[in-house]
Amino acid sequence: MTAPLRISIPFDIETAKSLSAGQEVLLTGRMLTARDAAHKRLCELIRDGKTLPVDINGAIIYFVGPSPAREGRAIGAAGPTTSSRMDSYSPLLLHAGLRGMIGKGYRSEEVRRELIASSAVHFTAFGGTAALFAEKIKSAKILAYGDLGTEAIRELIVEDFPVILAYDCHGNSVYPNENKIE
Repeated sequence: MTAPLRISIPFDIETAKSLSAGQEVLLTGRMLTARDAAHKRLCELIRDGKTLPVDINGAIIYFVGPSPAREGRAIGAAGPTTSSRMDSYSPLLLHAGLRGMIGKGYRSEEVRRELIASSAVHFTAFGGTAALFAEKIKSAKILAYGDLGTEAIRELIVEDFPVILAYDCHGNSVYPNENKIE
């Protein structure tokens, strides 16, 4: 068995292009969090030609709404949200420079095509492992939309955050029932 690939985040197009669906990856560095409500606000700003409250260029967004942190912890349980809930927003964010996303489950064909066009990737994080993910998060702070509570945009500093590359920027999927997109 091959050891997981260690990647520093954020990362560039060349790193995205070097990845293949099915690879086990350990992410270390800075990622953002956002769910439906925050995605909607970001996309409205992009459509209106306004400046975003966070820099998404080259960034990774983790689809998570973490629970409150227990004493001595950076964050509470931090399990992934279903990725398809962000499908209507993801193409615009990818086109605006987002390099990757983390969630669970399938992505639409439109999102997969934009991953190719934008040289971006989508990782899967397994549900039911929220406590494990919380241990990999070393710090968390709200950057924007604090009024959204758990759906606020946060900056997470992570170390060896375990994911699997579900969709690469070459049209491949880790899911056996999906065909390669050309």
